Amino acid sequence: MSVSIAGRADWLTDKHLQRLLFALAEGGEEARVAGGAVRNTLMDQPVADIDIATTCLPQQTLRRAEAEGFKAVPTGIEHGTITVVAGGKPYEITTLRADIETDGRRAKVSFGRDWKLDAERRDFTINALYAEADGKVVDLVGGIADIETRRLRFIGDPEARIREDYLRILRFFRFFAWYGDGRPDAEGLKACARLKEGLAQLSSERIWSQLKKLLSAPDPSRALLW
Repeated sequence: MSVSIAGRADWLTDKHLQRLLFALAEGGEEARVAGGAVRNTLMDQPVADIDIATTCLPQQTLRRAEAEGFKAVPTGIEHGTITVVAGGKPYEITTLRADIETDGRRAKVSFGRDWKLDAERRDFTINALYAEADGKVVDLVGGIADIETRRLRFIGDPEARIREDYLRILRFFRFFAWYGDGRPDAEGLKACARLKEGLAQLSSERIWSQLKKLLSAPDPSRALLW
C-alpha cells in the first residue's frame, strides 16, 4: 500500500526545503525527510524540527547547500550531520549511516548508501520513516502499521537496540506517553526492565532531557504507571 503525506504536510511545500531536497538529490544522490516530521504528520501532530537523510557525504552536503545560497554549519560532521539554514529555518541533514561500534552511550558510524541499514539503526519503527520530496512515504521497518495501531515498538531485538544506547529506555517511555496507546509493547517493556542498570552510564543531563519531554506529554502517567 502506497502512503503519502502530500496535502497533509504544509511544511513539505516550503520552497526552500524543496530546493534543498532537489539539490541534495542531483547526480544520482538521494535525499528524504526523515523521522519525527513524517511520524507527526501521519499522526496529525504538530511538526517542529525537520530532519533530512541523504546519500551525500557531509562535504557534499556542505558544498551543495552553499551553492544554493544557504548557510551550512558542520554541527556534527563526525557523525555525518550538517545544519543548513534555508529560508530562516534550520534543517539537520545527516548522511546515511550504519553503526560499527557502540558502548551504550554513543556510536562510531560508517557512512553508506543503504536506506534499510540506516532505518534499522534507529530506535523505534515509528521514528524510521522517510518521505520523498513529493510526499511519498518510505517505510522499511513496519512503522506505518505501528502508527495506525499506536504501537511503540523497537526495531529488531529490543535488547540489542537498548545496549547500543541506554537512553533508549527512557525514550521508550517518553514516546509511549506521546504516541502509544493501550499497554506498552511487552518485549520492549521486558527489555527495559532487564537492562535498567545501564542508565547509570548516562549523564544526568541526558537523563533529565528525556524526563522533561516525557513529563510534558498530555498524560505522562500513562507511561509512568508501568
